Amino acid sequence: MSAVLRRAAGVSRITTISRSFSSSVVARKDIVQDLYLKEIKLYKAPIAAKDAHVGVVKAYTLPPTPKAPALPTDLASELSEYDSSEPATSTADIKASAPISDGGAEAFLEVLEADVHDEHH
Repeated sequence: MSAVLRRAAGVSRITTISRSFSSSVVARKDIVQDLYLKEIKLYKAPIAAKDAHVGVVKAYTLPPTPKAPALPTDLASELSEYDSSEPATSTADIKASAPISDGGAEAFLEVLEADVHDEHH
């Protein structure tokens, strides 16, 4: 009989241990969540005044309408003056500023192979 009592005592211990972990609704209740939901339900948004936007928002004004371009009144004389004028060329400046020396391919390669020494301040 002692084996039967030992087995019954072992089973009763397992059932009491498993019963101590309850998954009822009371055990799963979250206090912080309840407080948060209660505060959200009680919150009332402040009522904004009707003239609250004054001074913050600028009044919209349309830009001025552009004027149509006007043709010159004396167009014929301006065109004849343009036709009679000589175009201004600056070939003298180009020749004076950059003398062209044709040294051939060898001179070009020497320039490329030369060490470039930049002085830094």
